[in-house]
Amino acid sequence: MDFETIYRTYKQLLFSVAYRMLGSVSDAEDMMQDLFASLPSVEMESVNNPKAYLVKMMTNRCLNYLKSARKQREVYVGEWLPEPWIQNETEDPIGQVVQDETVSYAFLVLLQTLSPMERAVFVLREVLGYEYGELAEMLGKSEPNCRKIYSRAKDKINKDQSQNIEIGHTEPLVQKFLRAVHTGNFQDFVAMLTEDAVLISDGGGKKRAAINPILGKLRIKSFFEGIAAKGSIAGEWQPVRMNGQMGLVLIQHEAIELVICFDVNEQLQMANHVYFIKNPDKLQHLSVQDCHKTPISFVL
Repeated sequence: MDFETIYRTYKQLLFSVAYRMLGSVSDAEDMMQDLFASLPSVEMESVNNPKAYLVKMMTNRCLNYLKSARKQREVYVGEWLPEPWIQNETEDPIGQVVQDETVSYAFLVLLQTLSPMERAVFVLREVLGYEYGELAEMLGKSEPNCRKIYSRAKDKINKDQSQNIEIGHTEPLVQKFLRAVHTGNFQDFVAMLTEDAVLISDGGGKKRAAINPILGKLRIKSFFEGIAAKGSIAGEWQPVRMNGQMGLVLIQHEAIELVICFDVNEQLQMANHVYFIKNPDKLQHLSVQDCHKTPISFVL
């Protein structure tokens, strides 16, 4: 298999692994480019299973990167949130290979609560369906150890989840929020939040954002009313499909200023988390043009 064929065949799969592992689109792209740049020096003809070989290489690269990034996240200003990914109809870098609920934004947040090794085992087992013997070979662990790591990761995910992996519909929330911004009345939007809903804001110390999570629907309502009164959320609001769900992008001065994602309880069809991503480093991979490629309209 020549280099171009390998690249076309596996680039989406490798990106999806790195994105889930790192929670960063830009870092996942860098990892993918770095991996493929190293391939010419490798005799791929002698590799019996190119897919497993490449996934192993990508996973180990991500584990090494996460070790070096740990200190940076420990001193991060405020809450750390993953980078959102805007999807359009013409191109989906995450690909059809592993397009499921585990790429939803809320689930990416959950993955970040796992240790790097737990995340690697969980992604390879839960998302890609590798057997424990294959995991052991890929990660340099024993098979019983891989089972134990997966069980521990699964317990953490289930403990933190307020719902099943199945993701809820966010379109009603998006519509209510757009109407609230238009009218200045956030009552109907807040009515779609659970009583114990949490708003998490990520400015990374580079944009003004709430350092601590905002707890409860009434405090969230006050938060939105406050920033609306200051004109902080004035601009062009664009509903877009990101991470398999509907979200919102705020465009100011022809640049993306803010992205909002939701975590919706599938049974209640109410949001228990609102995610505010303002850190410009996490928005630089997005473009205003991509936002406008997804023609979505709501009646206000």
